[in-house]
Amino acid sequence: MAPAEGEASAAFGEDVKPYKIHVSTKYLDLTRQKLELTRLPHDIPRPRSSNWWDPKPVVEPLVDFWLEHFSWRDQEEHLNAKVPQFRTAINTTASDIPCRVHFIHARSPHANAIPLLLIPPFPFTNLSLVHLIPLFTEPNNAAAEQPFHLVIPSLPGMGFSDGLSNRAHVVPTVADMLDVLMKRLDYGHYLVSNSGPAVDALPPVDWRIASRLATHYTDSCLGAHFVSPPLHAPTSRDSWVEWAKWTAVSMFQTPMLGYSSQDIEAMKRNRAQQKGAANRDPAPALLGFGSGGVYEPNTLAYALCDSPLGLILFFLMIMRIVGPEKDLSPEDLIKLTELTWLPGPEGMMRLWAQCASSPDGGSREATRRARVGLTVFLGDTEDSKKDASETTVGLPRRAARRYACPAWANQTYNVVATNRTSGNPGLLVWERPHVIASGARALAKAILPLEPKLKPAQEPGAVLLEQVVVEGGHSAPAEISGTTIQAAGDEAAGGRSESYVAFPKPDEREEEDELQETGGLHENASQRATRPVTPGKEVSPVRPQTGSSNGGGESSEGSPNTVIAIQVGA
Repeated sequence: MAPAEGEASAAFGEDVKPYKIHVSTKYLDLTRQKLELTRLPHDIPRPRSSNWWDPKPVVEPLVDFWLEHFSWRDQEEHLNAKVPQFRTAINTTASDIPCRVHFIHARSPHANAIPLLLIPPFPFTNLSLVHLIPLFTEPNNAAAEQPFHLVIPSLPGMGFSDGLSNRAHVVPTVADMLDVLMKRLDYGHYLVSNSGPAVDALPPVDWRIASRLATHYTDSCLGAHFVSPPLHAPTSRDSWVEWAKWTAVSMFQTPMLGYSSQDIEAMKRNRAQQKGAANRDPAPALLGFGSGGVYEPNTLAYALCDSPLGLILFFLMIMRIVGPEKDLSPEDLIKLTELTWLPGPEGMMRLWAQCASSPDGGSREATRRARVGLTVFLGDTEDSKKDASETTVGLPRRAARRYACPAWANQTYNVVATNRTSGNPGLLVWERPHVIASGARALAKAILPLEPKLKPAQEPGAVLLEQVVVEGGHSAPAEISGTTIQAAGDEAAGGRSESYVAFPKPDEREEEDELQETGGLHENASQRATRPVTPGKEVSPVRPQTGSSNGGGESSEGSPNTVIAIQVGA
Protein backbone atom coordinates (compact mmCIF):
# COMPACT_ATOMS: atom_id res chain seq x y z
CA MET A 1 0.00 0.00 0.00
CA ALA A 2 1.43 3.35 -1.05
CA PRO A 3 2.00 5.86 1.75
CA ALA A 4 -0.14 8.94 1.94
CA GLU A 5 1.24 12.02 0.22
CA GLY A 6 2.09 13.72 3.50
CA GLU A 7 3.88 10.62 4.79
CA ALA A 8 5.81 10.23 1.56
CA SER A 9 6.87 13.86 1.59
CA ALA A 10 8.00 13.55 5.16
CA ALA A 11 9.95 10.39 4.33
CA PHE A 12 11.84 11.95 1.42
CA GLY A 13 11.76 15.57 2.51
CA GLU A 14 12.14 18.60 0.29
CA ASP A 15 15.74 19.26 1.19
CA VAL A 16 18.37 19.57 -1.50
CA LYS A 17 21.02 17.04 -0.54
CA PRO A 18 24.50 16.46 -1.98
CA TYR A 19 24.69 13.22 -3.91
CA LYS A 20 27.54 10.77 -4.48
CA ILE A 21 27.42 7.86 -6.90
CA HIS A 22 28.24 4.41 -5.64
CA VAL A 23 27.44 1.33 -7.69
CA SER A 24 27.52 -2.04 -6.00
CA THR A 25 30.60 -4.14 -6.81
CA LYS A 26 28.26 -7.07 -7.29
CA TYR A 27 26.55 -5.22 -10.15
CA LEU A 28 29.86 -4.30 -11.77
CA ASP A 29 30.89 -7.96 -11.62
CA LEU A 30 27.58 -8.92 -13.24
CA THR A 31 28.24 -6.44 -16.06
CA ARG A 32 31.62 -8.02 -16.71
CA GLN A 33 30.14 -11.51 -16.75
CA LYS A 34 27.52 -10.49 -19.29
CA LEU A 35 30.17 -8.96 -21.56
CA GLU A 36 32.32 -12.09 -21.30
CA LEU A 37 29.32 -14.27 -22.21
CA THR A 38 28.31 -12.12 -25.19
CA ARG A 39 27.04 -14.12 -28.16
CA LEU A 40 27.14 -12.28 -31.49
CA PRO A 41 24.84 -13.18 -34.41
CA HIS A 42 26.20 -15.09 -37.42
CA ASP A 43 27.51 -12.95 -40.23
CA ILE A 44 25.33 -12.51 -43.31
CA PRO A 45 27.39 -13.22 -46.46
CA ARG A 46 25.49 -10.77 -48.63
CA PRO A 47 23.36 -8.09 -46.99
CA ARG A 48 20.12 -7.46 -48.86
CA SER A 49 20.80 -3.74 -48.95
CA SER A 50 23.84 -1.50 -48.67
CA ASN A 51 21.85 0.37 -46.02
CA TRP A 52 22.04 -2.56 -43.66
CA TRP A 53 24.47 -2.10 -40.84
CA ASP A 54 27.31 -4.56 -40.24
CA PRO A 55 28.02 -4.01 -36.52
CA LYS A 56 30.70 -6.68 -36.03
CA PRO A 57 33.76 -4.55 -36.96
CA VAL A 58 32.55 -1.91 -34.50
CA VAL A 59 31.27 -4.11 -31.70
CA GLU A 60 34.11 -6.55 -31.12
CA PRO A 61 36.78 -3.89 -30.38
CA LEU A 62 34.33 -2.09 -28.08
CA VAL A 63 33.72 -5.23 -26.02
CA ASP A 64 37.47 -5.83 -25.73
CA PHE A 65 38.08 -2.23 -24.63
CA TRP A 66 35.23 -2.41 -22.13
CA LEU A 67 36.65 -5.55 -20.52
CA GLU A 68 40.34 -4.69 -20.60
CA HIS A 69 40.68 -0.92 -20.28
CA PHE A 70 37.52 0.74 -18.99
CA SER A 71 37.14 1.29 -15.23
CA TRP A 72 33.80 2.45 -13.87
CA ARG A 73 35.37 3.09 -10.46
CA ASP A 74 37.71 5.65 -12.04
CA GLN A 75 34.75 7.37 -13.69
CA GLU A 76 32.77 7.27 -10.46
CA GLU A 77 35.64 8.79 -8.47
CA HIS A 78 36.08 11.60 -11.00
CA LEU A 79 32.36 12.45 -11.10
CA ASN A 80 32.05 12.48 -7.32
CA ALA A 81 35.16 14.64 -6.89
CA LYS A 82 34.65 17.16 -9.68
CA VAL A 83 30.91 17.47 -10.35
CA PRO A 84 28.54 19.24 -7.89
CA GLN A 85 25.72 16.68 -7.75
CA PHE A 86 22.51 16.90 -5.74
CA ARG A 87 19.17 15.18 -5.37
CA THR A 88 15.82 16.40 -4.09
CA ALA A 89 12.31 14.93 -3.88
CA ILE A 90 9.51 16.72 -5.74
CA ASN A 91 5.80 15.99 -5.45
CA THR A 92 3.77 15.42 -8.63
CA THR A 93 0.05 15.23 -9.28
CA ALA A 94 0.50 11.85 -10.98
CA SER A 95 1.71 9.98 -7.90
CA ASP A 96 1.42 10.01 -4.13
CA ILE A 97 5.14 9.28 -3.85
CA PRO A 98 7.56 12.15 -4.54
CA CYS A 99 9.98 11.75 -7.42
CA ARG A 100 13.65 12.17 -6.55
CA VAL A 101 15.45 14.25 -9.15
CA HIS A 102 19.21 14.07 -9.60
CA PHE A 103 20.82 17.25 -10.90
CA ILE A 104 24.05 19.17 -11.35
CA HIS A 105 24.17 22.64 -9.81
CA ALA A 106 27.32 24.56 -10.75
CA ARG A 107 27.41 28.17 -9.58
CA SER A 108 29.51 30.70 -11.44
CA PRO A 109 32.13 32.68 -9.51
CA HIS A 110 31.10 35.86 -11.36
CA ALA A 111 28.79 38.40 -9.71
CA ASN A 112 26.86 39.06 -12.94
CA ALA A 113 25.90 35.40 -13.48
CA ILE A 114 22.25 34.51 -14.08
CA PRO A 115 20.54 31.11 -13.68
CA LEU A 116 20.21 28.79 -16.68
CA LEU A 117 18.38 25.47 -16.76
CA LEU A 118 20.05 23.23 -19.37
CA ILE A 119 18.03 20.15 -20.36
CA PRO A 120 20.08 17.19 -21.66
CA PRO A 121 19.33 15.85 -25.14
CA PHE A 122 17.49 12.55 -25.14
CA PRO A 123 18.62 9.82 -24.50
CA PHE A 124 21.66 11.14 -22.61
CA THR A 125 21.84 11.87 -18.89
CA ASN A 126 23.00 15.03 -17.15
CA LEU A 127 26.36 13.44 -16.28
CA SER A 128 27.05 13.17 -20.00
CA LEU A 129 27.25 16.97 -20.09
CA VAL A 130 29.75 17.65 -17.31
CA HIS A 131 32.32 18.94 -19.82
CA LEU A 132 29.99 21.88 -20.54
CA ILE A 133 30.12 23.31 -17.01
CA PRO A 134 33.14 25.64 -17.35
CA LEU A 135 31.95 26.82 -20.77
CA PHE A 136 28.81 28.26 -19.16
CA THR A 137 30.00 29.17 -15.67
CA GLU A 138 33.52 30.50 -16.26
CA PRO A 139 33.84 32.27 -19.64
CA ASN A 140 37.17 33.86 -20.50
CA ASN A 141 35.68 37.36 -20.40
CA ALA A 142 32.68 37.60 -18.11
CA ALA A 143 31.94 41.17 -19.21
CA ALA A 144 31.58 40.20 -22.88
CA GLU A 145 30.32 36.63 -22.39
CA GLN A 146 27.39 36.22 -20.01
CA PRO A 147 28.19 33.71 -17.23
CA PHE A 148 25.51 31.40 -15.86
CA HIS A 149 24.67 29.55 -12.69
CA LEU A 150 24.10 26.19 -14.39
CA VAL A 151 21.48 23.59 -13.43
CA ILE A 152 21.45 20.33 -15.44
CA PRO A 153 18.79 17.84 -14.32
CA SER A 154 18.56 14.18 -15.17
CA LEU A 155 15.07 13.66 -16.57
CA PRO A 156 12.80 11.34 -14.54
CA GLY A 157 13.54 7.71 -15.27
CA MET A 158 17.02 8.46 -16.57
CA GLY A 159 20.35 8.37 -14.81
CA PHE A 160 19.93 8.65 -11.06
CA SER A 161 16.46 10.25 -11.10
CA ASP A 162 13.35 8.25 -10.18
CA GLY A 163 10.87 7.33 -12.90
CA LEU A 164 7.39 8.79 -13.27
CA SER A 165 4.09 7.03 -12.82
CA ASN A 166 2.45 5.66 -15.95
CA ARG A 167 -0.43 8.06 -15.28
CA ALA A 168 1.76 11.11 -15.74
CA HIS A 169 1.61 13.38 -18.78
CA VAL A 170 5.36 13.50 -19.24
CA VAL A 171 5.98 16.97 -20.66
CA PRO A 172 3.75 19.04 -18.32
CA THR A 173 4.72 16.95 -15.29
CA VAL A 174 8.46 17.23 -15.89
CA ALA A 175 8.18 20.94 -16.72
CA ASP A 176 6.37 21.56 -13.44
CA MET A 177 8.99 19.57 -11.54
CA LEU A 178 11.85 21.54 -13.08
CA ASP A 179 10.18 24.86 -12.28
CA VAL A 180 9.82 23.69 -8.67
CA LEU A 181 13.47 22.66 -8.69
CA MET A 182 14.68 26.08 -9.86
CA LYS A 183 12.60 27.86 -7.22
CA ARG A 184 13.85 25.46 -4.57
CA LEU A 185 17.37 26.55 -5.51
CA ASP A 186 16.27 30.18 -4.92
CA TYR A 187 16.14 30.97 -8.63
CA GLY A 188 12.79 32.73 -8.84
CA HIS A 189 13.59 33.83 -12.39
CA TYR A 190 15.70 31.93 -14.90
CA LEU A 191 16.32 31.02 -18.54
CA VAL A 192 16.07 27.55 -20.09
CA SER A 193 17.77 25.88 -23.04
CA ASN A 194 17.60 22.52 -24.73
CA SER A 195 20.93 21.10 -25.85
CA GLY A 196 20.29 18.87 -28.85
CA PRO A 197 18.91 19.39 -32.37
CA ALA A 198 15.20 18.97 -31.71
CA VAL A 199 14.32 18.77 -35.40
CA ASP A 200 16.23 15.46 -35.64
CA ALA A 201 15.45 14.06 -32.18
CA LEU A 202 13.47 10.89 -31.55
CA PRO A 203 11.42 12.40 -29.93
CA PRO A 204 12.41 16.00 -29.05
CA VAL A 205 11.94 15.53 -25.30
CA ASP A 206 14.29 18.32 -24.22
CA TRP A 207 12.79 20.87 -26.63
CA ARG A 208 9.20 20.05 -25.64
CA ILE A 209 10.00 20.51 -21.96
CA ALA A 210 11.85 23.78 -22.60
CA SER A 211 8.95 25.05 -24.72
CA ARG A 212 6.46 24.10 -22.03
CA LEU A 213 8.43 26.00 -19.40
CA ALA A 214 8.73 29.09 -21.59
CA THR A 215 5.04 29.21 -22.54
CA HIS A 216 3.36 28.09 -19.31
CA TYR A 217 5.68 29.43 -16.60
CA THR A 218 6.29 32.94 -17.88
CA ASP A 219 6.41 34.45 -14.38
CA SER A 220 9.55 32.45 -13.58
CA CYS A 221 10.96 31.17 -16.88
CA LEU A 222 11.70 34.47 -18.63
CA GLY A 223 13.01 33.06 -21.89
CA ALA A 224 14.04 29.90 -23.72
CA HIS A 225 16.83 29.06 -26.14
CA PHE A 226 15.87 26.44 -28.73
CA VAL A 227 18.48 24.47 -30.67
CA SER A 228 17.20 23.56 -34.13
CA PRO A 229 13.52 23.49 -33.09
CA PRO A 230 11.01 21.39 -35.11
CA LEU A 231 9.21 24.36 -36.65
CA HIS A 232 6.84 24.11 -39.61
CA ALA A 233 5.92 26.55 -42.33
CA PRO A 234 2.98 28.75 -41.29
CA THR A 235 -0.47 28.03 -42.66
CA SER A 236 -3.52 30.24 -42.91
CA ARG A 237 -5.00 28.37 -39.96
CA ASP A 238 -1.97 29.20 -37.82
CA SER A 239 -1.61 32.88 -38.68
CA TRP A 240 -2.83 34.77 -41.74
CA VAL A 241 -0.05 37.33 -41.40
CA GLU A 242 2.80 34.81 -41.12
CA TRP A 243 1.29 32.66 -43.87
CA ALA A 244 1.12 35.68 -46.20
CA LYS A 245 4.76 36.54 -45.48
CA TRP A 246 5.91 32.99 -46.16
CA THR A 247 3.84 32.77 -49.35
CA ALA A 248 5.40 35.98 -50.68
CA VAL A 249 8.94 34.87 -49.84
CA SER A 250 8.35 31.44 -51.41
CA MET A 251 7.00 33.01 -54.58
CA PHE A 252 9.67 35.67 -55.12
CA GLN A 253 12.62 33.84 -53.49
CA THR A 254 13.80 37.20 -52.17
CA PRO A 255 15.02 37.98 -48.64
CA MET A 256 12.33 40.09 -46.98
CA LEU A 257 9.71 40.14 -44.24
CA GLY A 258 12.01 38.52 -41.68
CA TYR A 259 13.47 35.90 -44.04
CA SER A 260 17.18 36.21 -44.83
CA SER A 261 19.13 35.17 -47.91
CA GLN A 262 20.65 32.43 -45.74
CA ASP A 263 17.16 31.06 -45.07
CA ILE A 264 16.33 30.97 -48.78
CA GLU A 265 19.60 29.23 -49.71
CA ALA A 266 19.21 26.73 -46.87
CA MET A 267 15.68 25.86 -48.01
CA LYS A 268 16.96 25.27 -51.56
CA ARG A 269 19.67 22.93 -50.28
CA ASN A 270 17.13 21.18 -48.08
CA ARG A 271 14.82 20.48 -51.03
CA ALA A 272 17.72 19.19 -53.13
CA GLN A 273 18.90 16.87 -50.35
CA GLN A 274 15.40 15.49 -49.82
CA LYS A 275 15.05 14.87 -53.55
CA GLY A 276 18.38 13.05 -53.61
CA ALA A 277 17.39 10.95 -50.62
CA ALA A 278 14.19 9.90 -52.38
CA ASN A 279 16.23 8.57 -55.31
CA ARG A 280 18.41 6.33 -53.12
CA ASP A 281 17.54 2.84 -52.03
CA PRO A 282 15.11 3.12 -49.14
CA ALA A 283 16.70 2.51 -45.78
CA PRO A 284 15.10 -0.14 -43.58
CA ALA A 285 12.46 1.25 -41.25
CA LEU A 286 13.53 1.88 -37.69
CA LEU A 287 12.22 -0.85 -35.45
CA GLY A 288 10.08 0.03 -32.46
CA PHE A 289 9.02 3.60 -31.77
CA GLY A 290 7.21 5.51 -34.47
CA SER A 291 6.73 2.43 -36.63
CA GLY A 292 3.08 2.05 -37.49
CA GLY A 293 2.06 4.15 -34.51
CA VAL A 294 3.36 1.57 -32.04
CA TYR A 295 4.83 3.02 -28.84
CA GLU A 296 5.38 0.03 -26.59
CA PRO A 297 8.53 0.40 -24.49
CA ASN A 298 8.71 -2.78 -22.46
CA THR A 299 9.96 -5.16 -25.15
CA LEU A 300 13.10 -3.12 -25.72
CA ALA A 301 13.34 -2.28 -22.01
CA TYR A 302 13.48 -5.96 -21.07
CA ALA A 303 15.98 -6.75 -23.81
CA LEU A 304 18.34 -3.86 -23.10
CA CYS A 305 18.09 -4.25 -19.32
CA ASP A 306 19.77 -7.65 -19.68
CA SER A 307 22.41 -6.80 -22.30
CA PRO A 308 25.12 -4.14 -21.97
CA LEU A 309 26.16 -4.92 -25.54
CA GLY A 310 22.61 -4.37 -26.78
CA LEU A 311 22.50 -1.02 -25.01
CA ILE A 312 25.75 0.22 -26.52
CA LEU A 313 24.44 -0.75 -29.97
CA PHE A 314 21.29 1.23 -29.22
CA PHE A 315 23.39 4.30 -28.43
CA LEU A 316 25.44 3.80 -31.59
CA MET A 317 22.22 3.77 -33.60
CA ILE A 318 20.88 6.92 -31.94
CA MET A 319 24.11 8.84 -32.38
CA ARG A 320 24.42 7.85 -36.01
CA ILE A 321 20.87 9.06 -36.68
CA VAL A 322 21.88 12.39 -35.12
CA GLY A 323 24.82 12.41 -37.55
CA PRO A 324 28.24 13.06 -36.01
CA GLU A 325 31.09 14.38 -38.11
CA LYS A 326 33.43 12.06 -36.22
CA ASP A 327 33.01 9.16 -33.83
CA LEU A 328 33.28 9.36 -30.07
CA SER A 329 36.22 7.62 -28.45
CA PRO A 330 35.57 4.10 -27.09
CA GLU A 331 35.93 5.42 -23.53
CA ASP A 332 33.36 8.18 -24.04
CA LEU A 333 30.94 5.82 -25.75
CA ILE A 334 31.19 3.22 -23.00
CA LYS A 335 30.85 5.90 -20.32
CA LEU A 336 27.59 7.12 -21.92
CA THR A 337 26.33 3.55 -22.00
CA GLU A 338 27.30 2.84 -18.39
CA LEU A 339 25.47 5.98 -17.20
CA THR A 340 22.27 4.40 -18.52
CA TRP A 341 23.14 0.73 -18.00
CA LEU A 342 23.94 0.94 -14.29
CA PRO A 343 20.73 2.72 -13.14
CA GLY A 344 18.76 0.69 -15.72
CA PRO A 345 17.53 1.60 -19.23
CA GLU A 346 13.86 0.82 -18.62
CA GLY A 347 13.09 4.35 -17.41
CA MET A 348 14.65 5.81 -20.56
CA MET A 349 12.56 3.60 -22.85
CA ARG A 350 9.32 4.35 -21.00
CA LEU A 351 10.01 8.09 -20.98
CA TRP A 352 10.60 7.91 -24.73
CA ALA A 353 7.38 6.01 -25.34
CA GLN A 354 5.29 8.28 -23.12
CA CYS A 355 6.63 11.43 -24.75
CA ALA A 356 6.36 10.09 -28.31
CA SER A 357 2.83 8.76 -27.99
CA SER A 358 1.09 11.48 -26.01
CA PRO A 359 0.44 15.20 -26.46
CA ASP A 360 1.57 17.70 -23.88
CA GLY A 361 -1.72 17.38 -22.02
CA GLY A 362 -2.39 19.16 -18.77
CA SER A 363 -4.92 21.85 -17.98
CA ARG A 364 -2.59 24.80 -17.46
CA GLU A 365 -2.90 27.32 -20.31
CA ALA A 366 -0.15 29.44 -21.79
CA THR A 367 -0.26 32.98 -20.42
CA ARG A 368 1.55 34.89 -23.17
CA ARG A 369 3.86 34.43 -26.12
CA ALA A 370 7.20 33.36 -24.76
CA ARG A 371 10.41 35.18 -25.57
CA VAL A 372 12.80 32.79 -27.27
CA GLY A 373 16.19 32.69 -28.92
CA LEU A 374 16.78 30.31 -31.82
CA THR A 375 19.85 28.50 -33.12
CA VAL A 376 19.46 26.89 -36.55
CA PHE A 377 21.96 25.15 -38.81
CA LEU A 378 22.35 26.08 -42.47
CA GLY A 379 23.90 22.81 -43.69
CA ASP A 380 26.20 24.80 -45.96
CA THR A 381 29.62 23.20 -45.40
CA GLU A 382 31.30 20.58 -47.54
CA ASP A 383 30.96 17.96 -44.81
CA SER A 384 27.23 18.70 -44.66
CA LYS A 385 26.87 17.96 -48.37
CA LYS A 386 28.42 14.52 -48.17
CA ASP A 387 26.16 11.53 -48.43
CA ALA A 388 25.89 9.49 -45.28
CA SER A 389 27.65 6.59 -47.03
CA GLU A 390 30.77 8.75 -47.35
CA THR A 391 31.18 9.25 -43.60
CA THR A 392 31.54 7.01 -40.58
CA VAL A 393 31.64 3.65 -42.33
CA GLY A 394 29.82 0.83 -40.60
CA LEU A 395 27.06 2.75 -38.84
CA PRO A 396 23.39 3.30 -39.72
CA ARG A 397 22.49 6.13 -42.07
CA ARG A 398 21.92 9.52 -40.50
CA ALA A 399 18.47 11.07 -40.47
CA ALA A 400 17.53 13.43 -43.29
CA ARG A 401 18.10 17.08 -42.41
CA ARG A 402 15.19 19.49 -42.32
CA TYR A 403 15.82 23.21 -42.16
CA ALA A 404 13.43 25.31 -40.10
CA CYS A 405 13.35 29.03 -40.87
CA PRO A 406 13.56 31.12 -37.70
CA ALA A 407 10.70 33.31 -38.99
CA TRP A 408 8.39 30.30 -38.75
CA ALA A 409 8.58 30.61 -34.96
CA ASN A 410 6.82 34.00 -35.02
CA GLN A 411 3.43 32.33 -35.19
CA THR A 412 3.98 30.82 -31.73
CA TYR A 413 6.78 32.68 -29.98
CA ASN A 414 8.23 36.16 -29.59
CA VAL A 415 11.65 35.66 -31.22
CA VAL A 416 14.18 38.04 -29.64
CA ALA A 417 17.47 36.47 -30.81
CA THR A 418 18.52 34.31 -33.75
CA ASN A 419 21.78 32.49 -34.51
CA ARG A 420 22.20 31.01 -38.00
CA THR A 421 25.15 28.63 -37.80
CA SER A 422 27.04 26.92 -40.59
CA GLY A 423 27.06 23.17 -41.06
CA ASN A 424 24.94 20.56 -39.31
CA PRO A 425 24.53 20.11 -35.54
CA GLY A 426 25.86 16.56 -35.38
CA LEU A 427 26.65 15.49 -31.83
CA LEU A 428 26.37 19.08 -30.74
CA VAL A 429 27.20 18.74 -27.05
CA TRP A 430 30.51 17.07 -27.90
CA GLU A 431 31.47 18.50 -31.28
CA ARG A 432 30.27 22.13 -31.05
CA PRO A 433 29.19 22.92 -27.48
CA HIS A 434 30.12 26.59 -27.92
CA VAL A 435 27.13 26.93 -30.27
CA ILE A 436 24.76 26.12 -27.39
CA ALA A 437 26.50 28.59 -25.11
CA SER A 438 26.50 31.33 -27.78
CA GLY A 439 22.77 30.90 -28.34
CA ALA A 440 22.02 31.04 -24.62
CA ARG A 441 24.14 34.18 -24.27
CA ALA A 442 22.40 35.85 -27.22
CA LEU A 443 19.07 35.16 -25.51
CA ALA A 444 20.35 36.55 -22.20
CA LYS A 445 21.62 39.69 -23.92
CA ALA A 446 18.16 40.29 -25.40
CA ILE A 447 16.22 39.42 -22.23
CA LEU A 448 18.21 41.28 -19.57
CA PRO A 449 17.21 44.82 -20.70
CA LEU A 450 13.56 43.70 -20.80
CA GLU A 451 13.53 41.79 -17.51
CA PRO A 452 15.46 43.58 -14.73
CA LYS A 453 14.31 40.93 -12.26
CA LEU A 454 16.55 38.41 -14.02
CA LYS A 455 19.61 40.45 -13.10
CA PRO A 456 21.49 39.25 -10.02
CA ALA A 457 20.85 41.24 -6.87
CA GLN A 458 23.68 43.59 -6.00
CA GLU A 459 25.40 42.46 -2.85
CA PRO A 460 27.58 44.72 -0.69
CA GLY A 461 31.03 44.85 -2.19
CA ALA A 462 29.89 43.76 -5.65
CA VAL A 463 29.30 47.15 -7.29
CA LEU A 464 31.98 48.19 -9.77
CA LEU A 465 33.74 51.55 -9.64
CA GLU A 466 34.07 53.73 -12.71
CA GLN A 467 37.66 54.67 -11.79
CA VAL A 468 40.15 54.23 -8.99
CA VAL A 469 42.37 56.60 -7.03
CA VAL A 470 46.04 55.76 -7.35
CA GLU A 471 49.08 56.93 -5.47
CA GLY A 472 50.22 60.36 -6.57
CA GLY A 473 46.69 61.78 -6.65
CA HIS A 474 45.93 60.51 -10.18
CA SER A 475 42.97 58.44 -11.37
CA ALA A 476 43.19 55.33 -13.53
CA PRO A 477 40.35 54.17 -15.82
CA ALA A 478 38.74 50.88 -14.95
CA GLU A 479 38.19 48.08 -17.45
CA ILE A 480 35.34 45.95 -16.20
CA SER A 481 35.69 42.16 -16.47
CA GLY A 482 33.10 40.28 -14.45
CA THR A 483 33.75 40.90 -10.78
CA THR A 484 37.34 41.94 -11.35
CA ILE A 485 38.46 45.30 -12.75
CA GLN A 486 41.69 45.95 -14.60
CA ALA A 487 43.13 49.37 -13.74
CA ALA A 488 45.25 50.54 -16.64
CA GLY A 489 48.25 52.63 -15.67
CA ASP A 490 49.89 55.38 -17.70
CA GLU A 491 51.70 53.53 -20.48
CA ALA A 492 53.96 56.49 -21.10
CA ALA A 493 55.16 56.28 -17.55
CA GLY A 494 55.86 52.59 -17.92
CA GLY A 495 52.83 51.52 -15.95
CA ARG A 496 51.19 48.11 -16.17
CA SER A 497 47.71 46.68 -15.54
CA GLU A 498 46.84 45.87 -11.97
CA SER A 499 44.00 43.56 -10.94
CA TYR A 500 41.75 44.37 -8.01
CA VAL A 501 38.22 44.08 -6.68
CA ALA A 502 36.29 47.34 -6.44
CA PHE A 503 33.83 48.40 -3.77
CA PRO A 504 30.83 50.70 -4.06
CA LYS A 505 30.77 54.44 -3.85
CA PRO A 506 28.52 55.89 -1.12
CA ASP A 507 25.85 57.16 -3.54
CA GLU A 508 25.56 53.73 -5.18
CA ARG A 509 24.51 51.85 -2.09
CA GLU A 510 20.97 51.16 -0.96
CA GLU A 511 19.63 53.53 1.69
CA GLU A 512 19.18 50.79 4.22
CA ASP A 513 22.87 49.98 3.90
CA GLU A 514 23.91 53.53 4.80
CA LEU A 515 24.08 52.68 8.48
CA GLN A 516 26.56 50.43 10.17
CA GLU A 517 25.31 47.70 12.48
CA THR A 518 26.20 50.02 15.38
CA GLY A 519 23.84 52.66 13.98
CA GLY A 520 26.61 55.07 12.99
CA LEU A 521 27.17 56.59 9.58
CA HIS A 522 29.89 55.43 7.22
CA GLU A 523 33.20 57.17 7.42
CA ASN A 524 33.69 60.35 5.44
CA ALA A 525 35.60 60.19 2.21
CA SER A 526 38.58 61.89 3.83
CA GLN A 527 38.78 59.10 6.39
CA ARG A 528 38.69 56.19 3.95
CA ALA A 529 41.40 53.60 4.34
CA THR A 530 43.86 52.87 1.55
CA ARG A 531 46.25 50.01 0.97
CA PRO A 532 48.75 49.04 -1.73
CA VAL A 533 47.66 46.20 -4.01
CA THR A 534 49.74 43.27 -5.19
CA PRO A 535 49.56 43.06 -9.02
CA GLY A 536 47.44 40.20 -10.37
CA LYS A 537 45.74 39.44 -7.06
CA GLU A 538 42.21 40.17 -5.89
CA VAL A 539 42.02 42.34 -2.82
CA SER A 540 39.94 41.59 0.25
CA PRO A 541 37.99 44.50 1.72
CA VAL A 542 40.12 46.97 3.63
CA ARG A 543 38.97 47.22 7.20
CA PRO A 544 38.88 50.69 8.81
CA GLN A 545 40.98 51.43 11.85
CA THR A 546 39.11 52.29 14.98
CA GLY A 547 40.09 54.36 17.98
CA SER A 548 40.23 51.29 20.15
CA SER A 549 42.62 49.51 17.83
CA ASN A 550 46.23 49.16 18.85
CA GLY A 551 48.60 50.54 16.28
CA GLY A 552 47.70 49.20 12.87
CA GLY A 553 45.06 46.81 14.13
CA GLU A 554 41.87 46.17 12.11
CA SER A 555 38.27 46.00 13.24
CA SER A 556 36.02 43.04 12.49
CA GLU A 557 33.78 45.07 10.21
CA GLY A 558 34.82 46.01 6.67
CA SER A 559 34.25 49.43 5.17
CA PRO A 560 32.05 49.62 2.08
CA ASN A 561 33.69 52.92 1.10
CA THR A 562 37.19 51.61 0.51
CA VAL A 563 39.51 53.35 -1.93
CA ILE A 564 42.21 51.07 -3.26
CA ALA A 565 45.69 52.50 -3.83
CA ILE A 566 47.69 51.13 -6.73
CA GLN A 567 51.25 51.99 -7.60
CA VAL A 568 51.30 52.94 -11.28
CA GLY A 569 54.53 53.24 -13.18
CA ALA A 570 58.04 52.02 -12.55
